[in-house]
Amino acid sequence: MKTTFLATTLLIGTAIAASAETIEIDMLNKNAAGDQMVFSQELIRAEVGDVIRFIPTDKSHNAQSARNALPEGQEDFRGKMNKEVEYTVTETGLTAVICQPHQAMGMVALIVVGNDFSNAEQILGARIPGKGMDKIEALLEEARATVPVAEDADDTSS
Repeated sequence: MKTTFLATTLLIGTAIAASAETIEIDMLNKNAAGDQMVFSQELIRAEVGDVIRFIPTDKSHNAQSARNALPEGQEDFRGKMNKEVEYTVTETGLTAVICQPHQAMGMVALIVVGNDFSNAEQILGARIPGKGMDKIEALLEEARATVPVAEDADDTSS
């Protein structure tokens, strides 16, 4: 019985790991549109098991979870200045990400996992200064407005 349970657990864990993605996000002084102090992707859709890698393409940036702005059970993260950092997604919900020195300028991102918005009020209550909170609010609105719709395999419309 124990052996069967262990084998099943290992198979499930292997299946999750096999389907996990690594999502790479650059930390930029300026993007192609001319926006300054930005992450290359600001609305990040992920699933449990995915790894989000923040890459300091330009200097003077870090990536970290905003204080008290992530799902219950999800560990926070804090990258060092000018260093790559990885964030492994373990819970559904929203995580606000900031660049500590540039958050007031709007260098923030929002990770949406499993289209779960249950901790949205917590995100909106986070202490992110200046343009950072304005952008988090806009990203939350965008995330809600653009929830991917599951494709219906039995499309019966004529």
